[in-house]
Amino acid sequence: MSHELRFGRVFDASPEEVFDAFTDSEGLEEMYGLDDPGWIVESEGDVRVGGVWRVAYGPSRSELYRQTHEFRIVDRPRRLVFVSTETAPDGSSFDVDVEITFEEHHGKTRMVMVQKGFPSPAMRDLHEVGLPHAFGRVERFIRTKGEKR
Repeated sequence: MSHELRFGRVFDASPEEVFDAFTDSEGLEEMYGLDDPGWIVESEGDVRVGGVWRVAYGPSRSELYRQTHEFRIVDRPRRLVFVSTETAPDGSSFDVDVEITFEEHHGKTRMVMVQKGFPSPAMRDLHEVGLPHAFGRVERFIRTKGEKR
């Protein structure tokens, strides 16, 4: 059985700015980050159809979570589609299909992310808890990047 998670947020930025934040190594590092000293985030990849993006994050080298995103559709600034493999520090892993859309909405951007394939409702719910924090950090990244211009 496939368990689905749908999450939306409106960003005070253009679709191009929001899309770029989701495909920028610094933006992804911000999304997976925490303000805790010692928190580790490493991000690198190739945003193109067939390209792979890897992110590792956690409180220590021995406790890193790893996500590998393989891109199926890259349609800047409207849509990203990829398969994400998440691996926990204990070596367990699962795949989810992810689609993120970016639409202009009254001078802002409405982003909707749909993830399909969570192995259980509990795993889906665990991910849903962290999304407001993660996307809040992306918003902060976009705002900070705009202030530097």
